[in-house]
Amino acid sequence: MMKTNACIELKDLKLQTQIGTYGPGAIIPKQHLLDLILWIDSALVLISADVMENVFDYDPLVVEINRLAGDGHYETQERLITRIVQACAKYPEISSLEVNLRKLPVSAGSGSLGIRLSVDQTILNDLRTLKPST
Repeated sequence: MMKTNACIELKDLKLQTQIGTYGPGAIIPKQHLLDLILWIDSALVLISADVMENVFDYDPLVVEINRLAGDGHYETQERLITRIVQACAKYPEISSLEVNLRKLPVSAGSGSLGIRLSVDQTILNDLRTLKPST
C-alpha cells in the first residue's frame, strides 16, 4: 500500500544575516540563502474546504526565521541552522525536515558553500522536550 507524503518547500530565501569573521583580503559572502523542506501530514494538503484552518500556516515560521537571521552576529552557519531547527520543532505539524543554508560567492565571484541537515521525527520530538537555548 502506498503512503501519501506531503512537504512544504521554501527555496532560495535570502536571509539578512551576518555570519563569520573575515580577515583582510578574504572573500566576504554577498548572500546567505536558505532552503527548507518541512514534511507534514498529507491531510494538511489534501483538504476538503479551501480554508486556512485546514492547512499548515507557515507564515509565522518564516517570520521567526527572518527574526533569528537578523538576531545579531553568528560565528557559524551551524548555529543559525540549529536555531532554525529549534524554531521548527515548536510546530507539532512538522514531522521531519531538511534545511540547507549556503553562502555565496565562495571564490572568484562564483560557487556556493553550505550546510545541509536532515532531522527526523525522533530528533524533532527530542528537541520538543528540551528547553530551547538562545
